Amino acid sequence: MDLGIKGRWAILAGSSRGLGRACAESIAREGVNVVINGRNQADVDAAVSELTSRYGVQALGVVGDSATSSVQDELMAACPTPDVLLLNGQGPSPKTFLDIEIEDWNAAVLQALTGPLGLVQRVVPGMRERGFGRIVAVSSAMVKSPNSFMSLSHGTRLGLTGVLKGLSKDLAKFNITVNQLLPERFDTARQEQMAHVAMKMLGITYEEARAQQIASIKAGRLGRPDEFGDAFAFLCAAQAGYISGQNLQLDGGSYEGVF
Repeated sequence: MDLGIKGRWAILAGSSRGLGRACAESIAREGVNVVINGRNQADVDAAVSELTSRYGVQALGVVGDSATSSVQDELMAACPTPDVLLLNGQGPSPKTFLDIEIEDWNAAVLQALTGPLGLVQRVVPGMRERGFGRIVAVSSAMVKSPNSFMSLSHGTRLGLTGVLKGLSKDLAKFNITVNQLLPERFDTARQEQMAHVAMKMLGITYEEARAQQIASIKAGRLGRPDEFGDAFAFLCAAQAGYISGQNLQLDGGSYEGVF
């Protein structure tokens, strides 16, 4: 299926590894030129090199935290007229609710709410003028199934969900869509990190922690990053112009609710 986006440009925050890298892979395969972003120079350089050689697209790299205004300046300088924006970044670390301090909240708000929204504010005017835009935020399945251990994550991400929903209604008439992807457990370094956290908290082995992760998913397995990337690519497609303001769960059928 031709997604109708060959030759377009995408700014992909947090795309040098993990689910963000999977998104870059899927959209580059469709012929989209990409700006790769991450905090590690080697990871960014590797992604740029591999995507360029594999798909023949233009790929540029910007190193740094995309939630900061200085890095956002660099991203916009690398790609002044983006057609696609991916909002992705390292989520706040798990923490027992009673141990959360104000500094933790402030950092989480910058990382998962105000930082991403600053990037949205930069790209929307140009998208509106050109009559095309695809904005996709990587959130978390926890926003629909919260627990106190992940309060820093879903607390801030729910704020982003509300703002993006409201914005989607304003932008729909300009052929700009705004959607979120809500992943559950995917086979990435993030789940390895969570397994190590469980080891310490529960006094179990790494293998036991990983088994618990898999047992929590109705499909009986962790998600594959390429599955996630392809879902992102479709939301960026020309054919996806009538899908906006939505929160797509990728959770192996694990969500217990209806809506």
